Amino acid sequence: MSESSTRTQGPGGPRPRLTRGRVLALCALPVVLLFVVALCAPLPYSLAQPGETANVLGKRGGKPVISVEGTRPRSEDGRDGRDGKDKGRLLSVTIAATQPEATVRLPDVVRSWFREDRAVMPREAVYPGGGDTRDAERRIAQEMKNSQDKAVTAALRQLHVSPDDVDVTLRLGDVGGPSAGLFFALGIVDKLDGDGTGSGGLTGGRTIAGTGTIDGKGEVGPVGGIPLKTQAARRDGATWFLVPKSQCGEASAQLPSGLRLVPVSTLDGALDALEEIRTDGKIPRC
Repeated sequence: MSESSTRTQGPGGPRPRLTRGRVLALCALPVVLLFVVALCAPLPYSLAQPGETANVLGKRGGKPVISVEGTRPRSEDGRDGRDGKDKGRLLSVTIAATQPEATVRLPDVVRSWFREDRAVMPREAVYPGGGDTRDAERRIAQEMKNSQDKAVTAALRQLHVSPDDVDVTLRLGDVGGPSAGLFFALGIVDKLDGDGTGSGGLTGGRTIAGTGTIDGKGEVGPVGGIPLKTQAARRDGATWFLVPKSQCGEASAQLPSGLRLVPVSTLDGALDALEEIRTDGKIPRC
């Protein structure tokens, strides 16, 4: 037998050869394991959707959202005290988000990503400062209190009314955060002064929604969740939406049909815009 035909075997016999399929399977295994971990691992996100709206000229829980004492309001319900024909609404809008402790996994994110009525937001953006639900509720309640105080200051300043002459109470139940500030201020102005003529309210009978923070000088600031808030507004009958001017682009991206954006940057500018809406005048556009 020639040397070329001789095979030498080790003590354990011939070693099995790795086929191409086995190699690919071994290489794919870590990827599969990582994918399984990714599916099961909680992610630092919150899921949000359009929330409730609240008419700041109406009632909540059987009580007026805005009550004024110490000076005679234009009417008890924030509408025209003379003829009662002003049936318009000023809708403050919200988003509804998962709680800080809620477990959000990759499938939840993927499903929400492809729905216009859902949003995936960094948890820190929804609940700054971290913590559990109780911590978040305390912070959100404090933000709402600060927002209300600023709204009262801005509205009374706009009307040149001394805080010593009027006592304003604001109620929105379990709604929190600072984004209702602008509409609180508008509601207070409507209660005390209406459209300024003594014969009607700010809405002219229309349903107008919107959002925006406000400071004591009447400056309007940006808020989160604008696309979801426009959906909530249109769902509940609004045809106009007051939006912080700096967020026109964000609001326009997924604007529901039948809803028109009106950019505002100050309380004074918002009141001017409402006048143009009432009179079918030159209404600002995004």
